[in-house]
Amino acid sequence: MKRVMIIDGLNLFIRNYIASPMISTNGQPIGGVIGYLRSLQKLTREVKPDQIIVVWDGPGGSRKKKAIISNYKSGRKPIKLNRSVNILTENQEIENKIWQHSRLIEYLNNFPIIQIMEPDVEADDLISFVAQHHKYSDWNKVIISSDKDFIQLCNTSTILIRPTQGEILTWKKVLEEYEIHPNNFALARAMAGDKSDNIAGISGVGLKSVKKYLPFLSKKDSFYFDDIEKYCLEKIEEGKRTKFFNSVIDNMSLIRNNYAAMQLYSPNISVQTAQKTRNVISDFIFSLNLTETQKMLLEDGVGESNFQDMYATFKKMVVDSK
Repeated sequence: MKRVMIIDGLNLFIRNYIASPMISTNGQPIGGVIGYLRSLQKLTREVKPDQIIVVWDGPGGSRKKKAIISNYKSGRKPIKLNRSVNILTENQEIENKIWQHSRLIEYLNNFPIIQIMEPDVEADDLISFVAQHHKYSDWNKVIISSDKDFIQLCNTSTILIRPTQGEILTWKKVLEEYEIHPNNFALARAMAGDKSDNIAGISGVGLKSVKKYLPFLSKKDSFYFDDIEKYCLEKIEEGKRTKFFNSVIDNMSLIRNNYAAMQLYSPNISVQTAQKTRNVISDFIFSLNLTETQKMLLEDGVGESNFQDMYATFKKMVVDSK
């Protein structure tokens, strides 16, 4: 089977931006760019993809999700860099981060990599849409992100690689580790919440208590709010008045609201965005411009760089696309 690698663009960029202290010969931090390219080479070597798609969060984030949860992703702590010495002021650091992000997109434009970004649309929903695209129905899909949201997309043809955690999750591995099937993972997380996205769950409820008190969520069948409510009411009527069952019943509206923002089974995008994404994928012309890439590396003050393995993969992609 062919294999498409779908990368959560900003997630991988931020990981390298934080971790790599690399300074160019021009005296500017460039670890986010070069670290990303090194990660990309490592991933192409390990995954051996036939196609690569990098998906970026659009300007403004997810308007629809913010309409559902007003504080969605607000109040996040500033990025803490892995640096022993900081040569930039706060404003210079912000400018450098924006420059590195933009510059990285320019580098990727030289490669046979499809890039997707839509205003007011989060990468999560676009990644879900791509993973379910009919073109890739008989392909293996490999999602690259440290974000737990993508666990719900794991199935017989889709896996999640979490580079930061050094974790490869198949649907079987998810079931073994969490005892919750990917088909029901969004429902479980709607109860537990997600602190990283500022989504409050039910007080005192986590994934461990969900799997303990709602063991049927380990089944492949997809369960919904009515199933959860009915089960909890039955347990209460049986005299099992645990705090968990009562808390779930008292917070059904919270669960529904959280689920609407967290589920990726049905991507939260417009018809127009869906069609535009289809067009980007179908109309993309695979090409490789190594001359421009080398020119950019010299301009950016990057000394020696060995991306030959990655370039070899790209050359094969160009040939196979014809």
